[in-house]
Amino acid sequence: MTWAMDASIDEGPQRAIDVVAAAQLACLLEATAPKPGNVSPGRRFHDAGYEDFVASAAAIGAPLRHVSERPLGLTIKLAVEATRRWTSTNTNLGIVLLLTPLVKAAAEVGDKAGPIDSRALRSALAEVLAATTVADTREVYAAIRTATPGGLGNAPEQDVMDEPTTSLVAAMQLAAHRDTIAREYVTSFDVTFTAGAPALERARHDGLDWDDAIVETFLTLVAATPDTHIARRAGLDAAIEVGRQARSALDVGGVRSGAGRQAVATLDRALRQDSNTRNPGTSADLTCASIFVLLIGGGWRAAERIRP
Repeated sequence: MTWAMDASIDEGPQRAIDVVAAAQLACLLEATAPKPGNVSPGRRFHDAGYEDFVASAAAIGAPLRHVSERPLGLTIKLAVEATRRWTSTNTNLGIVLLLTPLVKAAAEVGDKAGPIDSRALRSALAEVLAATTVADTREVYAAIRTATPGGLGNAPEQDVMDEPTTSLVAAMQLAAHRDTIAREYVTSFDVTFTAGAPALERARHDGLDWDDAIVETFLTLVAATPDTHIARRAGLDAAIEVGRQARSALDVGGVRSGAGRQAVATLDRALRQDSNTRNPGTSADLTCASIFVLLIGGGWRAAERIRP
């Protein structure tokens, strides 16, 4: 597996960006940042540790490398199956659902030389999503059953345990009112492009290191919309309350002040109670997608240009 950018292209604004490496790096950066209520180095859940998320980032590389040659749904299924060969629990279903169409879109933008503008990426993403089929839905449903996410429940139409009869985006439309990732599919990733990626870009431009910038982005996303992973496990009221606590932490400075860091630590302790039923997992997935958008737009090197 190669983690390096393509060295055959001259350094500078025209260097090629390896979109798969960017996706894997996004996974690693997201897992490494000490986001409250989530796994990070030295902080684990009862069924998963940081090493599981590292393994998951490595596992999705091979399936994603062939995303341009395969249907979207099949790539998602293969990425989830590859992950399960290395982990025994669901570590990245939401991340795979978000990253796979983003990687496919990025691979199809122009000649892939140089950073990819977020507007061009989102336009290509809209085309990728519009082209989904019933076969994509079938493969994604199989991926979801393989990952066995907690708190999934049953749906009155197009349930994941049944044979689908509609395109993937149409199926996501039916779930959009109760699942933020499904809502991303029907809005061309509105939260990712209008909330997550801009928050991360601002934080990096302000000089925050990756860990702090990612934590700030995560808090921004938790505060912006009730986390549907929490809502499925602990109820909508719990998700709304966690969002309020995240906003309170940001209001006193978040990672940028002593009081804010104390508020983040308090939030982390609260979220780790009740067997992690208040883990903002959907917001973590959206954070990973936001990191990818920034990386593919040249964000890995941008900090070098603004660093004092």
